[in-house]
Amino acid sequence: MLALVRDECQPKTGDDHGKVQLEVCAMLSERRLEVLRAIVQDYVGTEEPVGSKALTERHSLGVSPATVRNDMAALEDEGYIAQPHTSAGRIPTDKGYRLFVDKLAGVKPMTAPERRAIQNFLDGAVDLDDVVGRTVRLLAQLTRQVAVVQYPSLTRSTVRHVELLSLAPARVMLVLITDTGRVEQRMIDCPAPFGETSLADLRARLNSRVAGRRFTDVPQLVQDLPEAFEAEDRGTVSTVLSTLLETLVEETEERLMIGGTANLTRFGHDFPLTIRPVLEALEEQVVLLKLLGEASDSGMTVRIGHENAYEGLNSTSVVSVGYGSGGEAVAKLGVVGPTRMDYPGTMGAVRAVARYVGQILAES
Repeated sequence: MLALVRDECQPKTGDDHGKVQLEVCAMLSERRLEVLRAIVQDYVGTEEPVGSKALTERHSLGVSPATVRNDMAALEDEGYIAQPHTSAGRIPTDKGYRLFVDKLAGVKPMTAPERRAIQNFLDGAVDLDDVVGRTVRLLAQLTRQVAVVQYPSLTRSTVRHVELLSLAPARVMLVLITDTGRVEQRMIDCPAPFGETSLADLRARLNSRVAGRRFTDVPQLVQDLPEAFEAEDRGTVSTVLSTLLETLVEETEERLMIGGTANLTRFGHDFPLTIRPVLEALEEQVVLLKLLGEASDSGMTVRIGHENAYEGLNSTSVVSVGYGSGGEAVAKLGVVGPTRMDYPGTMGAVRAVARYVGQILAES
């Protein structure tokens, strides 16, 4: 029940009159929720402040414009809507959008043609970079917002295969392939020549220990591996292992791809002064990673307006969700747009795309 009716809805006694009073107040609360829902929907659709007359004409609220005006006054007193100009209609506040998302907005399901289009577009990807690139373009097109996709994190991945290729007697290429299709390559200068037989032996022993295992487990799994080789080869084996372990912990693993920034120009009037602070924030990878949130949190997250800690994004909303294979999130994806956003449609698109990306990773 909305706080805006808490005072008038306190039961005075435990008799039938008190029960009736509570029932009336519950109906009053539900009606005001419906008024708020209608205001959000109309404002998102028309970009114009919403008045009581327009609400009664467009929605079946079952009450007079005067009653709607009273409900709007109560919603405004509680901070769910605001009047931007004198004698104008009302618009939702961040608090109003939050209540709408939490209590009133269902996630809009994608239609069958939309689902097929998503699947067909993503199925054509040839590698992880292509998957991420296609996902960014698709999200930006579906939502008409700025799309942000985080590459799968190595620390939340498992090893599919480690390849070692001889480039010269004392130079080796290490290729690390993850379960999400991510490929990392490193050149290694060995302290001494390393023969093909020894390289094949190291490759086999290494994969027997780490293939299919979580990256976080790798250091412990390989710590005694040099001891399995002749003394003259142990220095090279240790160098290869050090390079492998460095690859797992490099800060550069937190990579992002962003697309659809030009979509912000469609919403210039949604930003109080200028879109420049938003554009500057979108250039900061650390800011975007914090906006998306921890990948381990795979559920849908919606941050509205001032809920975003970065001041330059106080006029935006961020909708994000985790994606991954096997039911475990390995990264996040989402969109950034103005608070005047089609939340049900955006949440549905983000969730659907994340699901398909997860399927692609599972099948890759």
